[in-house]
Amino acid sequence: MHKLPPLVRWTKSSTILLSGFFLIIFLIIYIWWPLAEAYLVYVDWHGLWWLYMDWLLIGIFLFMSLTIIARADLRTDSLIVLVATVGGLVIEAWGTQTNLWFYYTSERPPLWIIPAWPIATLSIDRITRVLGYFLPRENQHVYKILYWLTFTLFSVLMLIFVSPTFNKSYTVLAILLCIILILTPTDYRQTFLIFIAGAGLGYFLELWGTTRECWTYYTFQTPPSFAVLAHGMAAVAFWRTGLVLKMLGVRFGLFRPRPIKSEREA
Repeated sequence: MHKLPPLVRWTKSSTILLSGFFLIIFLIIYIWWPLAEAYLVYVDWHGLWWLYMDWLLIGIFLFMSLTIIARADLRTDSLIVLVATVGGLVIEAWGTQTNLWFYYTSERPPLWIIPAWPIATLSIDRITRVLGYFLPRENQHVYKILYWLTFTLFSVLMLIFVSPTFNKSYTVLAILLCIILILTPTDYRQTFLIFIAGAGLGYFLELWGTTRECWTYYTFQTPPSFAVLAHGMAAVAFWRTGLVLKMLGVRFGLFRPRPIKSEREA
């Protein structure tokens, strides 16, 4: 019988990350209080208040809170946060400026949504670890097949979904970046697992956002299949960017190379 890995381990970094997470939530509520107030007025606090609570949002919040503290390590998580913050801002700017989606506040993009990207990316990193531990590493040929099937499907859905904005430079750059990433895989298994983890979490995020009309896609689907899979692609793009930055950091002496461990050793 295999011993379960220490996937859920409290560290000093866990305290810092969780404190930062709660601080960000507090600041968002404080700075954009009118948004929170607009929601709270719909709750009947003197009656069956639990019927008015957004349990899907609460569930997502609790899940991400638990996952980001699992074996947290600021030495690696800080880079994830940096890349996902910048990457999330770029993605939101692309989508809102091309009108592929829009927020109920009409901001293009709204700054209050940006912190959700690094938080979700940290959660995806932890989900990937779990998948990597339990799924076999043997027969890489299977993962190669799964990789090309998955990303071929994603590419088709992407081209169909963004077709109304082919005349936008933002969209052209986004398509080229995705094509480059897809055609230059560094690890079929790891890329596939990250994509699946991102799409899995992305489904619940998109389900909440579109059904609550926090954001709306031009197709008015709740949610569109492409939007769900796009979270997986974004997670892969952030991971690949992190690898490049680490390589450059080691090359110029900014980072020390760390020994590579398997998921079962980590």
